[in-house]
Amino acid sequence: MAANREVEIKFRIEDTAGIPARLQAAGFRLVTERTHEMNTLYDLPGNPLRQRGALLRVRQYGERWTVTYKDKGQIGRHKSRREVETPVQNGRALAEILTSVGFRPGFAYEKFRSEWSDGTGHIVIDETPIGNFGEIEGPPRWIDAMARKLVISKDQYITASYSELFVQWKKKTGNKVEQMLFPL
Repeated sequence: MAANREVEIKFRIEDTAGIPARLQAAGFRLVTERTHEMNTLYDLPGNPLRQRGALLRVRQYGERWTVTYKDKGQIGRHKSRREVETPVQNGRALAEILTSVGFRPGFAYEKFRSEWSDGTGHIVIDETPIGNFGEIEGPPRWIDAMARKLVISKDQYITASYSELFVQWKKKTGNKVEQMLFPL
């Protein structure tokens, strides 16, 4: 797997209480405790990034800021796409720079995330306003092996982004909110 290639699947979690014990039993260690995360996607007028399936994201994860660019993903059993990410010292200043050169904030979403690793890949637990999800990120065979260990079948794999899951949730619930923020 290339260093700047993200390969992952998501899965729904009905009850997060038992997940830490299952991850520990599977050989994972906690990397980051439950931490608030705020994400804002930026695009130019006319949404050329979104139209080609790409995104530019500014994320605040606890006290840390990052900026990320992702290309359109290749969707099979796993979602795979190029991801370029770097830390940012001052996310608010970056947001001001982006808007000054013509980018506009679009979709915003937040969650509480905890991160686990076994040294090969990562599993994250995301508590979002539209439900709880896990993500398994790493080499494709490793993803499938970890999913089996955690009793997650391939028909439970989700390759949709959080913005796509939000649109599905809105259609299902009839909710008119435009951002995936607490409380919904």
